[in-house]
Amino acid sequence: MDMKISADELEVLFDALPDVVFFVKDSDGRYTHANQTLVRRLGLKQRSDVIGRSVTELFPAAMGGSYATQDRRVLSGEVIDNQLEVHISPNRAPGWCLTCKRPLVVRGKVRGVVGISRDLGKPDGRHPTYLRLGRVLAYLQEHYAENVRVGTLAGLADLSVAQLERHFRKVFQLTPQQLQTKLRIEEAMRRLHGDESVAAIGLACGFADQSAFARQFKATVGMTPRDYRAMAAASSEGRRMPSIDAAT
Repeated sequence: MDMKISADELEVLFDALPDVVFFVKDSDGRYTHANQTLVRRLGLKQRSDVIGRSVTELFPAAMGGSYATQDRRVLSGEVIDNQLEVHISPNRAPGWCLTCKRPLVVRGKVRGVVGISRDLGKPDGRHPTYLRLGRVLAYLQEHYAENVRVGTLAGLADLSVAQLERHFRKVFQLTPQQLQTKLRIEEAMRRLHGDESVAAIGLACGFADQSAFARQFKATVGMTPRDYRAMAAASSEGRRMPSIDAAT
């Protein structure tokens, strides 16, 4: 039986998931569908406030431009799968999520983008390997700025590399490499609230140079380190924080 579900039906289904953002955009990058989680996290009241608008209209320039570039990659045929990102919204603390985007193909042609962003959940403490993986987590927390070999991490957990990767995803929803990136970006965000130079922060957090730091930070946070610092300064001075997405 050939059964298909429409974007309208998916939108309604995803309305019931407060920790998942769902969206569809057309070939011009305008939203055609958005679940209520996205609407709320944008600080808006109803779906019609989102539909028909683009990311460059809904978000500050630094982030809107980054998201639009990502969408163009998908429209050209690229698939983005479980990309680790930090999302910041007006009424929520920065939150980590995994974003998936795929080309929306209709009759053999790419007509838009369909995607979800799901909040990163808590580790599964009931998993049989949780305690062993805890040794890996503690090691990464201490050595996040170093070049850590996956084989070293596997040895700490007394697992093969393949087993480590598989169990790590089940417990933390991330690969060891993604967790190290998360730790590095979290520390960088913390330091950007201070007065250190961007270059010094990048080196302290394990990036080879300022360019590598800026690329990874923008890919993860949606803005450059300098833009994030400016936003943090504006927030500390009591000015309204920009309406920054919990979904892209």
